[in-house]
Amino acid sequence: MIRIADPNFATRIHQSFARQSAMGLIRAELVAVAPGSAEIHLPHWEGIEQQHGFVHGGVVGMIADNAAGFAAMTTVPAGASVLTVEYKLNLMAPADGEKLIARGKVVRAGRTLVVTQGEVFAVKNGQETQCALIQQTIMVMHGKSERGD
Repeated sequence: MIRIADPNFATRIHQSFARQSAMGLIRAELVAVAPGSAEIHLPHWEGIEQQHGFVHGGVVGMIADNAAGFAAMTTVPAGASVLTVEYKLNLMAPADGEKLIARGKVVRAGRTLVVTQGEVFAVKNGQETQCALIQQTIMVMHGKSERGD
Protein backbone atom coordinates (compact mmCIF):
# COMPACT_ATOMS: atom_id res chain seq x y z
CA MET A 1 0.00 0.00 0.00
CA ILE A 2 1.31 3.44 -0.94
CA ARG A 3 1.20 6.07 1.80
CA ILE A 4 0.30 9.52 0.51
CA ALA A 5 1.81 12.32 2.62
CA ASP A 6 0.48 15.23 0.53
CA PRO A 7 -3.06 15.20 -0.87
CA ASN A 8 -1.97 17.81 -3.45
CA PHE A 9 0.79 15.59 -4.87
CA ALA A 10 -0.61 15.63 -8.42
CA THR A 11 -0.52 19.44 -8.65
CA ARG A 12 3.05 19.54 -7.27
CA ILE A 13 4.18 16.87 -9.73
CA HIS A 14 2.67 18.61 -12.75
CA GLN A 15 4.35 21.85 -11.67
CA SER A 16 7.67 20.04 -11.23
CA PHE A 17 7.38 18.43 -14.65
CA ALA A 18 6.69 21.85 -16.21
CA ARG A 19 9.95 23.16 -14.66
CA GLN A 20 12.02 20.53 -16.43
CA SER A 21 13.08 22.24 -19.62
CA ALA A 22 14.73 18.98 -20.74
CA MET A 23 11.30 17.32 -20.94
CA GLY A 24 10.01 20.16 -23.10
CA LEU A 25 13.12 19.94 -25.25
CA ILE A 26 12.41 16.29 -26.12
CA ARG A 27 8.60 16.90 -26.35
CA ALA A 28 7.71 14.56 -23.48
CA GLU A 29 4.30 14.81 -21.80
CA LEU A 30 3.25 13.76 -18.30
CA VAL A 31 -0.09 12.06 -18.94
CA ALA A 32 -0.93 10.31 -15.67
CA VAL A 33 -0.10 10.59 -11.98
CA ALA A 34 -1.65 8.40 -9.29
CA PRO A 35 -0.56 7.26 -5.83
CA GLY A 36 2.70 5.39 -6.40
CA SER A 37 2.75 5.72 -10.19
CA ALA A 38 3.36 8.09 -13.09
CA GLU A 39 3.27 7.83 -16.88
CA ILE A 40 5.11 9.85 -19.52
CA HIS A 41 4.55 9.77 -23.30
CA LEU A 42 7.11 10.78 -25.89
CA PRO A 43 6.47 11.10 -29.62
CA HIS A 44 9.14 9.65 -31.89
CA TRP A 45 10.68 12.45 -33.92
CA GLU A 46 13.94 12.94 -35.80
CA GLY A 47 15.57 15.15 -33.14
CA ILE A 48 15.78 12.31 -30.57
CA GLU A 49 16.98 9.53 -32.88
CA GLN A 50 20.30 7.75 -32.89
CA GLN A 51 22.12 6.67 -36.06
CA HIS A 52 19.78 3.72 -36.81
CA GLY A 53 16.60 5.76 -36.54
CA PHE A 54 15.57 4.45 -33.10
CA VAL A 55 14.98 6.76 -30.13
CA HIS A 56 18.37 7.24 -28.48
CA GLY A 57 18.99 5.17 -25.33
CA GLY A 58 19.85 8.31 -23.38
CA VAL A 59 16.40 9.71 -24.16
CA VAL A 60 14.80 6.40 -23.16
CA GLY A 61 16.69 6.69 -19.86
CA MET A 62 15.45 10.26 -19.36
CA ILE A 63 11.78 9.35 -19.56
CA ALA A 64 12.25 6.16 -17.51
CA ASP A 65 14.07 8.14 -14.79
CA ASN A 66 11.35 10.80 -14.73
CA ALA A 67 8.37 8.41 -14.73
CA ALA A 68 9.83 6.42 -11.83
CA GLY A 69 10.99 9.58 -10.04
CA PHE A 70 7.57 11.20 -10.24
CA ALA A 71 6.03 7.97 -8.95
CA ALA A 72 8.33 8.38 -5.94
CA MET A 73 7.31 12.02 -5.55
CA THR A 74 3.69 10.94 -4.97
CA THR A 75 4.82 9.58 -1.58
CA VAL A 76 6.72 12.56 -0.16
CA PRO A 77 5.28 15.34 2.03
CA ALA A 78 4.69 18.89 0.85
CA GLY A 79 7.86 20.91 1.29
CA ALA A 80 10.07 17.97 0.29
CA SER A 81 11.53 17.20 -3.10
CA VAL A 82 13.17 14.16 -4.68
CA LEU A 83 16.44 13.48 -6.44
CA THR A 84 17.65 10.38 -8.25
CA VAL A 85 20.76 8.94 -6.62
CA GLU A 86 21.10 5.74 -8.64
CA TYR A 87 19.49 3.75 -11.40
CA LYS A 88 20.08 0.68 -13.49
CA LEU A 89 18.64 0.72 -17.00
CA ASN A 90 18.29 -2.33 -19.20
CA LEU A 91 17.71 -1.56 -22.87
CA MET A 92 15.95 -4.72 -24.04
CA ALA A 93 14.79 -3.87 -27.58
CA PRO A 94 15.15 -0.96 -29.99
CA ALA A 95 12.95 2.02 -29.12
CA ASP A 96 11.20 1.80 -32.47
CA GLY A 97 7.66 3.10 -32.81
CA GLU A 98 5.46 6.14 -33.23
CA LYS A 99 5.79 6.96 -29.53
CA LEU A 100 7.26 5.73 -26.27
CA ILE A 101 5.39 5.22 -23.00
CA ALA A 102 7.28 5.23 -19.70
CA ARG A 103 5.45 3.89 -16.65
CA GLY A 104 6.99 4.25 -13.21
CA LYS A 105 5.89 2.72 -9.92
CA VAL A 106 6.97 2.74 -6.30
CA VAL A 107 8.30 -0.53 -4.90
CA ARG A 108 9.05 0.73 -1.39
CA ALA A 109 8.70 4.22 0.01
CA GLY A 110 10.79 5.05 3.06
CA ARG A 111 11.35 8.32 4.86
CA THR A 112 14.74 8.93 3.22
CA LEU A 113 14.90 6.56 0.25
CA VAL A 114 12.27 5.43 -2.24
CA VAL A 115 12.89 2.40 -4.46
CA THR A 116 11.11 2.45 -7.80
CA GLN A 117 10.81 0.48 -11.00
CA GLY A 118 9.79 1.54 -14.45
CA GLU A 119 9.15 0.18 -17.88
CA VAL A 120 9.39 1.85 -21.27
CA PHE A 121 7.33 0.62 -24.20
CA ALA A 122 7.65 1.46 -27.89
CA VAL A 123 4.23 1.75 -29.52
CA LYS A 124 4.14 0.72 -33.18
CA ASN A 125 0.89 0.21 -35.09
CA GLY A 126 -0.99 0.25 -31.79
CA GLN A 127 1.09 -2.54 -30.23
CA GLU A 128 3.34 -2.00 -27.19
CA THR A 129 6.78 -3.64 -27.10
CA GLN A 130 8.82 -3.31 -23.95
CA CYS A 131 12.16 -1.71 -24.79
CA ALA A 132 13.58 -0.79 -21.36
CA LEU A 133 13.42 -1.58 -17.67
CA ILE A 134 14.69 0.66 -14.87
CA GLN A 135 15.29 0.13 -11.17
CA GLN A 136 15.97 3.30 -9.29
CA THR A 137 16.75 4.75 -5.87
CA ILE A 138 15.36 8.17 -5.04
CA MET A 139 16.50 10.38 -2.16
CA VAL A 140 13.81 12.36 -0.34
CA MET A 141 15.09 15.86 0.44
CA HIS A 142 13.03 17.02 3.41
CA GLY A 143 12.76 20.79 3.73
CA LYS A 144 14.27 21.33 0.27
CA SER A 145 11.79 22.69 -2.21
CA GLU A 146 12.34 22.89 -5.94
CA ARG A 147 13.38 25.99 -7.79
CA GLY A 148 10.30 28.15 -8.24
CA ASP A 149 8.39 26.72 -5.25
